[in-house]
Amino acid sequence: MRPLLLLGVAAVLAGCASAPGDRGPLSAGAELKDKEGKQVGAATLIETPEGVRIAVTGYRLPPGSHGLHIHAVGLCEPPEFTSAGAHLNPTGKQHGRLNPAGPHVGDLPNLVIAASGEGGIDVTTKAFTLSRSPVTLLGDKGT
Repeated sequence: MRPLLLLGVAAVLAGCASAPGDRGPLSAGAELKDKEGKQVGAATLIETPEGVRIAVTGYRLPPGSHGLHIHAVGLCEPPEFTSAGAHLNPTGKQHGRLNPAGPHVGDLPNLVIAASGEGGIDVTTKAFTLSRSPVTLLGDKGT
């Protein structure tokens, strides 16, 4: 498994929160870019009654399983992307979705890329929200 951040892929969420009185769900999106700034994927997040639905599509990526995480800061500057900070972990848990001590809030399932360089994932999680909460992705610094 290769973390996407180590491959030089960055994503910054940009919120599109609905105005008061609107009936649309809260949503956010991100472009995934490599260390040269080329787009290699996209992510869409939509808050639903079942949790936040996350759809990620990757392309022009090395085949295999890649770790997918949400980082604590909404700033990803190439080439190292260290400006994104640590994984989102407001609850102080351990790293890894299957960790018996509990995963980081930002730990997501692996993104599997086929030999063609393309892949995708569509999951729903209750680990975080887009609405105001202690585990929101759309705080002051973004994610």
